Amino acid sequence: MSAQITTTASGPSEAPHPGRLRQPGAIEANDSDSADELLEALGYKAELTRRRSTWQVAFMSFVLASIPYGLATTLYYPLQGGGPVVVIWGWVLVSLIILCVAASLGEITSVFPTAGGVYYQTFMLAPVAWRRVAAYVCGWLYVVGNITITLAVNFGTTLFFVACVNVFGMEEDGTGGVWEAETYQVFLTFLAVTLLCNAISVFGNRWLPLLDTFAIFWTFVGIFAILITVLAVAKQGRHTAAYAFGHFEPTSGWPDGWSFCVGLLHAGYATSSTGMIISMCEEVEHPATQVPKAMVMTIVINTVGGLLFLIPLMFVLPDLETVVGLTSGQPLPYIVKSAVGSSGGAIALLIPLMVLAILCGTACTTATSRCTWAFARDGAIPGSKWWKQVHTGLDLPLNANLLATAIEILLGVIYFGSPAAFNAFSGVGVIALTLSYATPIAVSMLEGRQQVKQGRFYLGKLGWFVNIVAVAWSAFALPLFCMPAYIPIPTASINYASVVFVGFTAIAVAWYAAWGHSNYAGPPTETLGTAHGQGVLSNAEEDPDSKKGYAVKND
Repeated sequence: MSAQITTTASGPSEAPHPGRLRQPGAIEANDSDSADELLEALGYKAELTRRRSTWQVAFMSFVLASIPYGLATTLYYPLQGGGPVVVIWGWVLVSLIILCVAASLGEITSVFPTAGGVYYQTFMLAPVAWRRVAAYVCGWLYVVGNITITLAVNFGTTLFFVACVNVFGMEEDGTGGVWEAETYQVFLTFLAVTLLCNAISVFGNRWLPLLDTFAIFWTFVGIFAILITVLAVAKQGRHTAAYAFGHFEPTSGWPDGWSFCVGLLHAGYATSSTGMIISMCEEVEHPATQVPKAMVMTIVINTVGGLLFLIPLMFVLPDLETVVGLTSGQPLPYIVKSAVGSSGGAIALLIPLMVLAILCGTACTTATSRCTWAFARDGAIPGSKWWKQVHTGLDLPLNANLLATAIEILLGVIYFGSPAAFNAFSGVGVIALTLSYATPIAVSMLEGRQQVKQGRFYLGKLGWFVNIVAVAWSAFALPLFCMPAYIPIPTASINYASVVFVGFTAIAVAWYAAWGHSNYAGPPTETLGTAHGQGVLSNAEEDPDSKKGYAVKND
């Protein structure tokens, strides 16, 4: 049996059976042009250049998480949640859970490799009766998650930079410093970081794969520099292995068990970018095989890299009460300064992380622009006709990039009203992305995992287990990451994640009620996602100016 793509001017020549979706994936890996053929079979015309190899996709996925930077900016949470036990074992636990998420998404992505990511996958997997609504909700979660996690990265970079500068003039108790940043200075620094990441993403687009390759080597240089130096110097002495791996001292005010759970935001935030790489599918040479492998491979590398970074810090951890009491909310600069005993030595070890922070922001900005563009090209965002345009000179969706950046900057203004804004940004980013990842996984389970069976990353019976773990984590993350890090909590420090999340949800619901219910049709080739073999006309048949329709025909 062979698979070939047949084309009609008006749309698909037949209403394909859902099982035939495996055939595009089967031909996809044969040559460089077949990925574009597969994309057309899935309903879209190729508009972006495919320039990333398997390793380059894995490197970008690694940079999206940016271990150790991603663990550095939220280290406060597990230290307050219980100290070394939460830091080390919380990281291991969440990494294993996210490995299940990555494997689950990899299965589905091997069948539906488009920049629409989990949004497109949900539409294709869900039954006809409710797939538009399911895809629309998932798409908004995915876009909101991408935007807010990018915002959290850039805002976290800002706070981290301020804390790093303040290793100069820092007292032994962590107080003092040379820059007592005013609110407006923090915001302006955030603005500068955001614009820099955007400039690199836009004007350096063709060189981003090389930048990501550089980043992974740079990362491990930084990790080993910190590991060796802090353990070798250890000015304040070293803890025992029993302390580094087993000390539990919650100071959050929550009951011990829940305190441990709230501390998982640290690992949840660092691994929340797992599925963002799917939005790069249309710039990857063989996405049906490369992207799933890259997602799983990255989690393994991240887990190892995270342990190499975190374990040495627990051996030289200063007084825990002092660390969680830091007004900066950024423990790492103080821990490193305490371990090496000099400001110059501390900043030298922190510079690799500061560079990595910018690279992480750049990768997140790039992925966010792609997912926003992909959602807009199906008419799901107000003003889609502008946001779905691709700048041919720069070879990227520039308008979608500008839209996402503008939203990030507007949300950043929240910092003027609440210094706990970062909690809201990181919390809602983790919540939205986690729920968006769970949606196609849950839908796939409901239809008996039938459409992933012939994919190139099929997990067999193991698939049920990893799917269940992934969905369970999503259900648990929703209330968990809306919780304040400690109690009692002053009004100024309230976690506004739920408020921001509800705000975005209200916008999505209002837009669907006003426009989407009557006009939003989902991805253009609806027949490819028809459940239970029922045929539906594609958008191409209804709109003579739309893309050609493609169907997969078996001989």
